[in-house]
Amino acid sequence: MDFLTSTPHLHITTWVVALVLFLVAATGVVKSKGVHHALRLFYILIIVSGGALYEPSIGDYHVKATVGLLTIAMMEMVLVKKSKGKPNTIFWVLFAIFLFVTMFYGFKLPMGWNFLM
Repeated sequence: MDFLTSTPHLHITTWVVALVLFLVAATGVVKSKGVHHALRLFYILIIVSGGALYEPSIGDYHVKATVGLLTIAMMEMVLVKKSKGKPNTIFWVLFAIFLFVTMFYGFKLPMGWNFLM
């Protein structure tokens, strides 16, 4: 299981694919429940791969994990509200905020990338 903890590549791949699937499902490019179900599978993969990278001794990991779960929750809320025909603007805004904070912490943590060197 070393491939889960040695680098964050699997985790990054899962959330990139999940974001693409989310945008496809949210924009309605493909009218299929299969995309939403595949996205739910990727939610699980994100949580598992993120859990493998989790380092409880560093406090920022707690924040990143919490905000990451909130990001996933907002993704799901956007799609559920859209499917029911209800307004979902607030969930889009919360999704954008949580995604930004999650990515900020993810890149700031020790396994992240330092873009500003």
